[in-house]
Amino acid sequence: MTVSGRQRIDRVITRGDFTLDGQSFTVDNNVWLVGDERTVLVIDAAHDPSVIEAAVDGRKVSLIVATHGHNDHINAAAELADRVRAPIALHPDDLALWRQVYPERSPDSALRDGQSIPIAGGALRVLHTPGHSPGGVCLFGAINGDPVLFSGDTLFRGGPGATGRSFSDFPTILASIRGKLLTLPAETAVHTGHGDDTTIGEEAVDYEDWVRRGH
Repeated sequence: MTVSGRQRIDRVITRGDFTLDGQSFTVDNNVWLVGDERTVLVIDAAHDPSVIEAAVDGRKVSLIVATHGHNDHINAAAELADRVRAPIALHPDDLALWRQVYPERSPDSALRDGQSIPIAGGALRVLHTPGHSPGGVCLFGAINGDPVLFSGDTLFRGGPGATGRSFSDFPTILASIRGKLLTLPAETAVHTGHGDDTTIGEEAVDYEDWVRRGH
């Protein structure tokens, strides 16, 4: 998908394995590229650095952001960073997950709640949204004047990210969504880590159902 105008969003879908707690599943990941014709921010470098580099298409990569430290969101980050000469940023609460993939390499910078990340024509604000993982974050801003959230695995079409594995907690992700995301404008487009887009308004109406179902 490309947003018309000076700013643009590109989605790249890559496929590979998500591995945690001794289990492995094949998953499709959304990799988001946010910028313009000259510079771009990469969100969640997953599985295939060649495909992501092709989508970058010669633009300068300002930063590679990991919304969290699960392997399927970072397993192409190091190679992509070396190819395009860009730094990698991760919230420090997910370093334990990061080190499962990169035991001898650290992220280049630490994300923090409220941080402003420059993009072409504006900025995205970091929202620390733990629950799916301790250091999970979302990125919120405006693209061509319209509110946009890159939600990683915190919020999907149909509810919160999974919390049945190590480092995750359901009450925590509910609190993150309620306090940090459902307060955003209802028309905010939500670009997720897997699957289809949604909006804050579409998801907000089902919050109490998520509480009752327990996941």
